[in-house]
Amino acid sequence: MHTPPPPTPGAHRADGPPVRLGVLVPLTRPGWTEAGRQLLAGLELGVRDVNAAGGIAGRPLELLVRDTAADPARAAAAVDELAGLDDVVAVAGEYHSVVARAAAARADAVGVPFLCSSAVLDELTDGPAQQVARLAPPQSQGWRTYADFLLAAGRRRIAVASQPSVYWTSGTRILRDRLAAAGGTLLVLDADALAPEALCDALAADGATALLLLARHPEPAIPIVRAVRADRRLDGLLIGAPAGQPEFAGWAAALGADGAGIPFLRYLPDRLGPLGERVAAELRTRLGGAPSFVAFEGWDTAAVLAEALRTRGTDRAAVAGAWPHVSAEGTRGPIRFTRTAGTGVWQWAGAPVQVADRDPARPDRFRVRHTG
Repeated sequence: MHTPPPPTPGAHRADGPPVRLGVLVPLTRPGWTEAGRQLLAGLELGVRDVNAAGGIAGRPLELLVRDTAADPARAAAAVDELAGLDDVVAVAGEYHSVVARAAAARADAVGVPFLCSSAVLDELTDGPAQQVARLAPPQSQGWRTYADFLLAAGRRRIAVASQPSVYWTSGTRILRDRLAAAGGTLLVLDADALAPEALCDALAADGATALLLLARHPEPAIPIVRAVRADRRLDGLLIGAPAGQPEFAGWAAALGADGAGIPFLRYLPDRLGPLGERVAAELRTRLGGAPSFVAFEGWDTAAVLAEALRTRGTDRAAVAGAWPHVSAEGTRGPIRFTRTAGTGVWQWAGAPVQVADRDPARPDRFRVRHTG
């Protein structure tokens, strides 16, 4: 396993013809642009580090970035375009699960390797896909961990404020099954049909002990949080956001203290090692603030692809064939891929899972509440 050293400017030269990677990220709305910027920052830093260490046999890595704007059709079209470029050896990235699913299906169909950085929907492809690998853990793993956190906290009567989406529907099913096995219940409230005040009335009438936001950020998630925080009938109610909205600075900027104490899922270990700490410091400088787990996923994506290219070759068949063999040191631990039932893809089975929140006493800091 290759552990990348800190880059030393001028120590190596990567000046041959570039090895190009296609990158899919949401950079415009309705995509979650903050997540897209974090993912791209991690990828760019990872590629900089690869090139500072000599690139791929003296050839620099180069990113060809395409904005998906959270549109599955746009992502599939981008895969087609990138696959049509002979010097693009693989495609990587994406944050939104439904978009990543469209990209993965298209990549497998046209024979271009796709490393999914951050999307978690279990069935990323309809069947086994040789071309596709993923760094983020499957949704069922993370969301079962979140249900376990709720149960350990004594929260068994759960409500969700949900919008129509394959991703939210899948998450609701995972939560309901896990809670039901322990005697818990799940009430589904339509976040589109109910105004925030009406949603508060339904929560008070039901006696729910937790409300989970399975809804888009900033609308309607932010108005719902404000309404619940202002309703004295709901003072003991736990608000949760398993999809990770409170990780991002935009959440804290919009809600201030009201956005603290809202547990969410993120994919970080309890403690970063030396590589993770070094990358975290550089990401903080690049981003002008604390990096999210998505930025680390970006850096790890570059590290995995660089290792595959160094050890297996730079043609597409070699990269796709590398998934069961590649071993790379990531910011969050050693990365290897295996087949995981129910996903259809090569999966990093060791991805860490945490439930964390913003500390009410210091909303700029995070607390780890549970690990899976």
